[in-house]
Amino acid sequence: MSASPSPSPEVLAWWEAGEAHLRTLLDTLGPEDLDGPSLLPGWPRRMVVAHVARNADALGNLLHWARTGQPTPMYPSREARDAAIAESAAQDPSALVADCEEAAGRFAEALRSLPPAAWGAEVTTAQGRSVPASTVPWLRCREVWVHAVDLAAGTGFSDLPEALLLALLEDVTAAWQRAGRDPGLCFVVGDRRIGSGPRALRGDLPALVGWATGRLDASELESDEPIPPPPPWP
Repeated sequence: MSASPSPSPEVLAWWEAGEAHLRTLLDTLGPEDLDGPSLLPGWPRRMVVAHVARNADALGNLLHWARTGQPTPMYPSREARDAAIAESAAQDPSALVADCEEAAGRFAEALRSLPPAAWGAEVTTAQGRSVPASTVPWLRCREVWVHAVDLAAGTGFSDLPEALLLALLEDVTAAWQRAGRDPGLCFVVGDRRIGSGPRALRGDLPALVGWATGRLDASELESDEPIPPPPPWP
């Protein structure tokens, strides 16, 4: 996904729809549901909700960085990140859900009030990648949609817009290449090909995204060669 002076209207629309979808999904979960399993190994749903909340604040730090020029990392350290998620997850259910919604609101206010000139400011992600601030809405967009699926509460990748799924596949393949983890695959969706690897992986778009992001197995995919486990993402 190429950098631009400001976020694309399409990404902003995906982000707003994702935040709204996640709020609606959280409203359907009862207190006991938050202790149920998510799609992330070892994480109950409450950990996913806590992670989404703290991610909103972390990405808000990047917007503060862009606005002020003062370096403000997403997290002080990996240990501090993990501790903040665990502390948030320990809240009672109503407080946890409110925390997530309030954090999303803070992020939205920071995003909508960012001066246009600040979108080109360079900030650093938790993975150490330097990106323009215009990338931040995409980072939040993929966060809310993928973790909505992770809640295992009725949302699947088939509920995501097709263009967003294609953008996620492009994001995954780019992340693999940056990290030197490219498995040499090319995703084939109809007559569209994503990635430049010699081995074609075919299937429905939601199933391909689910596999590439490590959420689904390869049972619905096809390839002329054995399908390897997906490299870590992001």
